Amino acid sequence: MHQPAITGTGVFTPPHRIDNARLVAAYNAHAERFNAAHAEAIAAGEVEPKAPSSETFILEASGIEARYVMEPEGVLDPDRMYPRLPPRADDAPSLMAEMGLDAARRALAEAQVEAGAVDLVLCAASNHERAYPAIAVEIQALLGAGGFAYDMNVACSSATIGIQTAADMIRAGSVRTALVISPEITSAHLEWRDRDCHFIFGDVATAVLLQRADEAAGAHWRVLSCRAATQYSNNIRNNEGFLRRSRDQMEDRRDMQFMQNGRKVFREVLPLVVEHIAAHLSEAQVAPGDLSRLWLHQANRTMNDYIGRKVLGREPAPHEQPNILQDYANTSSAGSIIAFSQTREGLAPGDLGLICSFGAGYSVGSVLVEQAG
Repeated sequence: MHQPAITGTGVFTPPHRIDNARLVAAYNAHAERFNAAHAEAIAAGEVEPKAPSSETFILEASGIEARYVMEPEGVLDPDRMYPRLPPRADDAPSLMAEMGLDAARRALAEAQVEAGAVDLVLCAASNHERAYPAIAVEIQALLGAGGFAYDMNVACSSATIGIQTAADMIRAGSVRTALVISPEITSAHLEWRDRDCHFIFGDVATAVLLQRADEAAGAHWRVLSCRAATQYSNNIRNNEGFLRRSRDQMEDRRDMQFMQNGRKVFREVLPLVVEHIAAHLSEAQVAPGDLSRLWLHQANRTMNDYIGRKVLGREPAPHEQPNILQDYANTSSAGSIIAFSQTREGLAPGDLGLICSFGAGYSVGSVLVEQAG
């Protein structure tokens, strides 16, 4: 058996930033045009009017202040409100692969590892831009990695469960060096015209490099244990898929984009995550007070604050449960990895931390790590 370790991380941040003020202006212009165009139906009670959004509403509901996107003009066009991402030729890199490649190279550079040493590439993300060939195999080729590669999707828990998959393979000896890459183009599956969710998501790509700990070239984090769980729920859903053209009346169907029943998600997911973390720590014989960091899924500040209080049994200090969603918004599976990558400095050898993500499925994934020096 071999000890797996995280030896490098990489974050690709898109070049375009949309703050809440610009997003609200675009959404409210869209709402006004919609209400004017459907005035008679609204008056007759046949169509619900669109209520305006506000910066205060967004901040209080989520803690989000801005988000990064791959293409802002389409998102901010009141008559469109979704990105313009033109198709690419089959012999050109796909957008997901291009983003993932950037993050992967950053992780390799941090770990001082050559791409040819990688023998497993997982593309672990909540949406994949095509069914096949796998995005992971494309990244493997562009990177010049060896071994094998495949795509996996466990929604917002894809990265943490991907880390568990890679760590288990390293522990068993079937691979030596693995990349878990999460390119999340969430702007393309968000319904920007829905006031209840138009502010939630942003685009990003992350990469985590895992190796045998005894082969690490520098500072690294030992993966002590992982835990995953799923529980079926319809409360977070996206019905887009390859069967779409087989359905009738498919134009602009709301369920082809991200949908959630927010109240039920809060009520059901929070206790699920708290119980999951408590069970993971108990199995690992780690007391909650022994954790120096909680790198939680970056979906909602209120959810993270609740989980932090329940896990630690007290109000967590900002450095103990750091948030990055105010800058990135919800980036699905990548959020907890951004938090880990950007806020893991300042810890000493032997310090413990927990990376945890949760979302549609429901799914929960947690990774217990120890600073090795």
